[in-house]
Amino acid sequence: MIPDPIGAPEMPRRHSVAAEIRAIATYLPARILDNDALAAAFPDRPAEKIFDKLGIRERRIAAPGETAADLAYGAACRLFDSGVVARDEIDFLILCTQAPDYILPTSACLLQSRLGLSTATGAFDINLGCSGFVYGLSIATGLIASGAARNVLLLTADTYSKFINDGDRSVRTLFGDGAAATLVGPAAPRGAAIGPFVFGTDGRGANSLIVPTGGARRARSPETALAAQDAAGNTRAADDLYMNGAGVMSFSLKVVPAAITELLDKTGLTRDDIDFFVLHQANKFMLDALAKALRVPAEKVPRFYEAVGNTVSSSIPFLLEDMLATGRIRPGMRLVLVGFGVGLSWSATLVQC
Repeated sequence: MIPDPIGAPEMPRRHSVAAEIRAIATYLPARILDNDALAAAFPDRPAEKIFDKLGIRERRIAAPGETAADLAYGAACRLFDSGVVARDEIDFLILCTQAPDYILPTSACLLQSRLGLSTATGAFDINLGCSGFVYGLSIATGLIASGAARNVLLLTADTYSKFINDGDRSVRTLFGDGAAATLVGPAAPRGAAIGPFVFGTDGRGANSLIVPTGGARRARSPETALAAQDAAGNTRAADDLYMNGAGVMSFSLKVVPAAITELLDKTGLTRDDIDFFVLHQANKFMLDALAKALRVPAEKVPRFYEAVGNTVSSSIPFLLEDMLATGRIRPGMRLVLVGFGVGLSWSATLVQC
């Protein structure tokens, strides 16, 4: 039976707390793969031609046995070493990765122990790629708004190089390994805040960016490891990362402007009110096309991929860290953050500095 509410004591109301990004620290593996090395592997792709199209001169590659969790650990240690927060002050750890150490247990649980965080810390993984940082921010913001956590450590890390065939120039020139640690906490009284958010998913395009084997749907085997060359001259096996570049480009040009329009409609702002559109750092070709589609000045679409490549879920925090270090982000600014890619998935949010 449903109890009669008449006379029942009124439950106390919890006031939601706004959240802000309080600090960012990144981490890169030591090995460098530059365009000269790629040009040697692909003689029809000179180093400067790669740079002219993609804007990337080099990317970092994880060592054998070095995992995404190792990179996330390095980023988190850099953040703790900065003194912005103590390890025992972290209430929640979220790891965004598509390259976990194991099928189970979750890598976030391993990192809780390895980082020496309290056993009262919540921890879980989210399996998302290029949209994952903004999705992670939304979860962190929700935890803080609900009062479930005060300090959330959002880790983004991936090692796509371990999924890429050395003979596949379509993706080997693009992706680099890296990680970022982002501290999300209650917003200061000055009014800085994250949100609102816009999300989207179109799983019909899942095959446009995929590693076909290795999960429960299709196990790896000697047959799936056999590589073949496609019509464009790219060599890969079913065990390797595949990307339909034209399909991903078409998807991005469709959803990113629409997501930004939807977000601005939610906030009552216009494109002129936004100081920077901080987009997933896919590559120069992609961002040039998006800046044109958005009809915003090129200087409002900042870049950071020349020395790191496309670092998937960490690409936005890599850019934000650089913008903070160089003084490009100042109090009172408004930033629109947009992640988009594998899934196919996208997400956008407003950050008021």
